[in-house]
Amino acid sequence: MLKEFREFIMRGNVLDLAIGIIIGAAFGTIVSSLVNDIIMPPIGLLLGKVDFNNLFWVIKAGETTAPPYATLADAQTAGAVTFNYGVFINTVITFIIVAFVIFLVVRAFNKARQTMDRKKQKEAAAAAPTTKDCPFCFTSIPVKASRCPNCTTQLKTA
Repeated sequence: MLKEFREFIMRGNVLDLAIGIIIGAAFGTIVSSLVNDIIMPPIGLLLGKVDFNNLFWVIKAGETTAPPYATLADAQTAGAVTFNYGVFINTVITFIIVAFVIFLVVRAFNKARQTMDRKKQKEAAAAAPTTKDCPFCFTSIPVKASRCPNCTTQLKTA
């Protein structure tokens, strides 16, 4: 069983998947920071000094302190039940950015693959023979020829 497990782990695609997940998690953290620390503060400033992380509705007041609460952290400390729509807005923006970046990566990969496919097709076309030998006089003639220009033999066309 240990041998099978080692073979499973050492497969290339399992290792690639693990690396992809780790890089994806790190990328998600970077994008979350980009949204929370770079993009949302100017948007909040333009909308009247709004901090999206502190946009919430109190569903049920806390046990220790009565509303209103200045920040989401104050409401949570008081034990209030809140509807955190500002955090949701940040999460949606983060998702859109991640999805767009993944779209760009996949698009670039597909373009690179198409370019390589075209290059392979051109190489295959260039490697295809353009002449053949006449089976009777052994003269080199075009592949599409149906009659040998030297001995005038009727040839089979491919």
